[in-house]
Amino acid sequence: MEIRNIALIAHVDHGKTTLVDRMIYQAHLLRQPENLDKLVLDNNDIERERGITILAKNVSVNYKGVKINIIDTPGHSDFGGEVERVLNMADGVLLLVDAFEGCMPQTRFVLQKAIEMGKKPIVVINKVDKPHCRPDEVQEEVFDLMCTLNATEDQLDFQTVFGSAKQGWMSKDWRKPTADITPLLDTILSEIPAPEFVEGTPQLLISSLEYSPYVGRIAVGRLTRGVLKAGQTVSLCKRYNEIKKCKIKQLMTFEGLEKKDQAEVRCGDICAVVGVDGFEIGDTIADADNPEALPPIAVDEPTMSMLFTINDSPFFGQDGKYVTSRNIKERLEKELEKDLALRVKPGPNSDSFVVYGRGVLHLSVLIETMRREDFELQIGQPKVLDKEIGGQRCEPIEDLTIEVPENFVGTAIELTTRRKGALVHMEPKGDRTFLEFDIPTRGLMGLRSNLLTATQGEAVMAHRFKEYQPYKGDIEMRTNGSLVSLETGEAIAYSMNKLLDRGKFFIDPGEAVYCGEVVGEHTRERDLNINICKTKKLTNVRAAGSDDKIILPPAVKMSLEEMLEYIRDDEMVEVTPHHLRIRKVQLDPLKRKRNSDSED
Repeated sequence: MEIRNIALIAHVDHGKTTLVDRMIYQAHLLRQPENLDKLVLDNNDIERERGITILAKNVSVNYKGVKINIIDTPGHSDFGGEVERVLNMADGVLLLVDAFEGCMPQTRFVLQKAIEMGKKPIVVINKVDKPHCRPDEVQEEVFDLMCTLNATEDQLDFQTVFGSAKQGWMSKDWRKPTADITPLLDTILSEIPAPEFVEGTPQLLISSLEYSPYVGRIAVGRLTRGVLKAGQTVSLCKRYNEIKKCKIKQLMTFEGLEKKDQAEVRCGDICAVVGVDGFEIGDTIADADNPEALPPIAVDEPTMSMLFTINDSPFFGQDGKYVTSRNIKERLEKELEKDLALRVKPGPNSDSFVVYGRGVLHLSVLIETMRREDFELQIGQPKVLDKEIGGQRCEPIEDLTIEVPENFVGTAIELTTRRKGALVHMEPKGDRTFLEFDIPTRGLMGLRSNLLTATQGEAVMAHRFKEYQPYKGDIEMRTNGSLVSLETGEAIAYSMNKLLDRGKFFIDPGEAVYCGEVVGEHTRERDLNINICKTKKLTNVRAAGSDDKIILPPAVKMSLEEMLEYIRDDEMVEVTPHHLRIRKVQLDPLKRKRNSDSED
């Protein structure tokens, strides 16, 4: 059977996963559901909640007797490790672009990777059913972007298909909708080259892994040479020229949404191998007698680190099941096996670990996953990793785009330049304006929440790592101090009402708090210790109106990412399965005062 291997690449939320779902329904692998918002592929809870793809996935569809292997990739540059691996398995890419938004930072990020690896693109302009969409302009934008990324003549001679994945149609002309996505499938068959059969000993680069509770870890990759057979003895070529002999217990290929057992797999197909123990992503499965390793996958270096440590707050162990440093260490080691962009080193004490990743989103998804698995832990302030280049201190710089309504342009520019952002491009698009900045990664901390507040929730922000540049100097970060609880107990509405003029609260009345917990933000720069557990003293004297019901403004509720971007270096985020709290590293107010006095 003929094969085509394609990867879907696009910016976050441009409709990749929805399009794969349409292909699955077109191939009659599943009955089309009434609710098109329920996606088959994003089956991870966090992916569904955030509406983003985090883990690359494999499916295949049969069309006109050709097997099309489809690999859905993450669009966010924090998951660059995933994108890189996936493109190794594909012969061509479907570049999906929103007909209104056009090329976004992550479109550029994933397309750059594909062009560097010599993949042939088919451009799919999606969401042409949106009001104010501009498909023809967007097609020009894609061409210009490919030129700036040094695409070859063959890559620039790309085919474009227009349509709406949500409505389930594709067409060569966006003004003429069709009944289904057949034009796209025909274009894949005509444009994407079939993999060539390469004679010789087998070679398979392990690009991904799956886990089964029955057989353990399963290696997934594309066979680039020769033939693999079930029961065959092979060599596992690891890094540093280490070679292990293994026996393939089971060989599987992707058929629709399932995996099917195969006696043999020929060069060009993507398969899953059971029985190769102790492998890492980037290792090569090769011939038993004449092993030849393929070059390992190059992955972007981490740009950020966070301290993970055990929860030692007064509420330790009340909520989670896994609370010891051994539990956290084992979980991080398990994550290292499948996440290429992650690094873990021992922390300053025996109960802590320094975890390095590609950004706040990358690490916060790991923390959120651990939290749902019943872990309790504490996270320190994210730290950006500087580098010494040519004797000069350099820091990571991000390419940031902000899309805002016209009347908020000045506010967005002011907020970003205050954090050492440099405006490089500004372009009106309809009633909104696109701004592009170069900004230090440090400057992104807390910028999203400030922008949303200043623009009444209208700003859309996206960023990707660009390069290391000389250090830009100090950035003025959060200026307001914290309101810190002096007592352990229950927050009382009476005392909170008395302290409303001191700042805004992060908690509601009736919530349990402990001494040293940050319960709100102070209106001034310094921290303020407050007692919100104080109840009203009861007397037999009654005054008219004194017992009216207290109505407090709603508490400010932050997400995990917002908390990580908000905290200072003397604060931590306590993460448990049902609670997120900000606390001081040193809970005792007297010791905190002594420490700050000695620093002064």
